Amino acid sequence: MLRKIDCVMIRVDDVEAAAAYYTEVFGLRPNWSGDDSIGLVFPETDAEIVLHRDPDIPSRVEVHYLVDDVVAVVADYVAKGCRLLVEPFDITIGKCAVIKDPFGTRLCMLDMTKGPRPLNLAESTRKDVNTNS
Repeated sequence: MLRKIDCVMIRVDDVEAAAAYYTEVFGLRPNWSGDDSIGLVFPETDAEIVLHRDPDIPSRVEVHYLVDDVVAVVADYVAKGCRLLVEPFDITIGKCAVIKDPFGTRLCMLDMTKGPRPLNLAESTRKDVNTNS
């Protein structure tokens, strides 16, 4: 079952510049960072915007849905008529996979079986110092 929208992933050329902009202009705050990406949270939800520069993620913007167990959910959805586009694969926090529903919509799913990512405090502090100068 889809539990919630976990994040909207947005590919950018410069993660640090985009994070500074999204923080200052849109009022989002850093939740974690690392691996050329940063998770920014909204004030009224735990959903994130994840800014990244990974060219292997095929879309410029994609919604990722949180599930309990990617492998089990994918098997269930495929049995119910979805098509598997990307087999489950390991990510820092757990597993991810991509399916397509019978109406042509891509659904990216992830689980957090390895736990949430920590905020890279050293990097976050450096950014705060640089934006306040």
